[in-house]
Amino acid sequence: MEVDLIDGTYELFRHFYALPSAKDSEGREVAAVRGVLGSLLSMMRAGRTYIGVATDHVIESFRNRMWPGYKTGQGVDPQLLAQFPLLEETLNALGVVVWAMEEYEADDALASAAFLAGKDPRVKHVVISTPDKDLAQCVQGTRVVQLDRRRRIERDEQGVVQKFGVKPSSIPDYLALVGDAADGYPGLPGWGAKSASAVLSRFGRLEAIPPNALDWQVNISNLKSLSEVFNSKRSGLSLPRPCYASN
Repeated sequence: MEVDLIDGTYELFRHFYALPSAKDSEGREVAAVRGVLGSLLSMMRAGRTYIGVATDHVIESFRNRMWPGYKTGQGVDPQLLAQFPLLEETLNALGVVVWAMEEYEADDALASAAFLAGKDPRVKHVVISTPDKDLAQCVQGTRVVQLDRRRRIERDEQGVVQKFGVKPSSIPDYLALVGDAADGYPGLPGWGAKSASAVLSRFGRLEAIPPNALDWQVNISNLKSLSEVFNSKRSGLSLPRPCYASN
C-alpha cells in the first residue's frame, strides 16, 4: 500500500495564482478548486488510491498565541479564501479523505497521518506532498518521503541531509536558528544555514548545544558572537512545530 498525503492549502494557493479566473453558474471563483481536483484525478488515474488531503480551514491556529508574528490570513485574497470550503466539500464528494483543520494546521494533520501510516505494516511507502520545510522533519529513511509536486523534487532522509545539512529530526531546531519566512519566524541574528547545520549536525537538538562555544568544536567563523546570541535567546528559543499523533 502506498499513501499520498497532500497539502491542500498549498495546492489551492498554487493553482489560484497559476490559473486564469473561472466562475461557476453562481458567479463564484472556482479555478483553483478545478486545478486541485484535476491534479488529484490525474493521480487517481495513475493508480494512486490512498489519498488524504489536509487544509487550513482557518488560517490562524494556536501558534498565533505562541508567536505574535506567526502567519495569519491577513492579505489573502477573499476569492482564494472562499474556495477552501468548496474544495473540502468537493473532495468529500469525490471520496477523498479530508482533514479541514481549525485549532491545528494542515501541517499537523499531515505530520500525524505520516506518523501513523509509517507505523502501519501494511503501508510500504508514504509520500508527503508539500514544499513546506517544516514537514521535512517527518521523513523516515526511504519509506516516508517529501515531494515538491510543482518542481518534481522528492527527498528521502539522505535528501534532507543533503539539502539542509541536518537529519530530519533536527529540522525544527534548524528552522528555529535560521528562521522561516513562510511562517513569519525570523530566527536568530547572525545564524545562517552553514552555522546552523554545522552545530546541529554535531549536537542534534538546541537543548544539547553547550553554552560555551569552545565546546562546539565546529569549523565556522564568529563562534563567540553566535554563542552570545544563542545563549541570550536560549530560554525562549523555539519554533512552533507540527503536532504528531501519539497513537
